[in-house]
Amino acid sequence: MRILLIEDEVLAAKRLASLISNYDPEIVVLDIIDSVEDAVIWLNTNPSPDLIFMDIMLADGQSFEIFEQTEVKAPVIFTTAFDEFAIKAFKVNSIDYLLKPVEPQLLDMAMRKFDRLQPRPENFREIVESLLIGVASNKYPAPTYKKRFLVKQGDKYIPIAITDVAYFSFEDKLSFLYTRGKKRYMLDHTLDELDKMLDPAAFFRLNRQYITSFPAVKTIHNYFNGKLKVYVTPDLPDGIVVSKSRAALFKQWLSR
Repeated sequence: MRILLIEDEVLAAKRLASLISNYDPEIVVLDIIDSVEDAVIWLNTNPSPDLIFMDIMLADGQSFEIFEQTEVKAPVIFTTAFDEFAIKAFKVNSIDYLLKPVEPQLLDMAMRKFDRLQPRPENFREIVESLLIGVASNKYPAPTYKKRFLVKQGDKYIPIAITDVAYFSFEDKLSFLYTRGKKRYMLDHTLDELDKMLDPAAFFRLNRQYITSFPAVKTIHNYFNGKLKVYVTPDLPDGIVVSKSRAALFKQWLSR
């Protein structure tokens, strides 16, 4: 089987490739694409893969834009940190919809579903029903949220309580933890993985680059086209832009 990965977070892509290899060592990962633009080019210039794993939020937009710009012939298993795209996902070539971080057993179930539901017209109803049931079953039980981190600095390890965390950032394809005491530490987790570990009452995903705690938020300013610009501490002079689609959710979160 030949699989294409469309995923812009390096650590998430490597982890997914490893899970796929563990499922079946004979599967060939043809390429890892990190943007809508490059995915369209790849699909227009290469034979169709047998299956595509596709993150929804890519470096230059949502992966649904790929379907608007080219014909996607292969079935798709979506991987994402957000469950609000499920209905939109099954309108395209979806076989399954997995929430990040992808669990090995759920990937195995999705692959078996792909083997069983080869995309023939007579299977369309079963595929759609299976996807909608899968959205509910893929939601994990109420997690135990992260209480502390153990970060490495040189040859030593430093424990950091979650109450000392100001915000998390994704910079130059690396994740960082910023403390309220203005220290910065590199983490092994992707922001998608962190988003699942953190208590949503205490932390909010502002955009693809930042997750903030409530105490770190200083001021919020109206920005153009319904967006917001958020200023946090430790200071980020340029602020953090929150999209129009997340601005209302952010305001609700702040006023809980």
